Amino acid sequence: MDLSVKQLEEAVAMRRQIDQLQSRLSNLLGRSGGSATSSAASSSSAGAAMPRRRKGGLSAAGRARIAAAAKARWARVKAAAAGSQSSDAKKSAAKATGKKKGGISEAGRRKLSQMMKARWAARRKNQGK
Repeated sequence: MDLSVKQLEEAVAMRRQIDQLQSRLSNLLGRSGGSATSSAASSSSAGAAMPRRRKGGLSAAGRARIAAAAKARWARVKAAAAGSQSSDAKKSAAKATGKKKGGISEAGRRKLSQMMKARWAARRKNQGK
């Protein structure tokens, strides 16, 4: 099937319209009890109303699955770091613990601060002229 970009864009636009209309319909049927179709449907089903749609977020089961997967992932990282002390394991262990390597010393930070202050002072002096 050979579709052009324009046809694909049109199909996407139509799909969005369909989704919007479906959500509007489900909102109308799920929330309003005043329409004839929803009242007839609810009376015939003996009080079993349509469930309200969630507007986003995760269910409790979904959150539990994600938490379990994250715990398993961290367990693998920690086991790899503890089991073998190769350079790769050390790097992953450093990442897992959040410790930074390297950085700047206090003396280096002080020197940079003095240099920046000197630059700012020179800039202010040149702007005044």
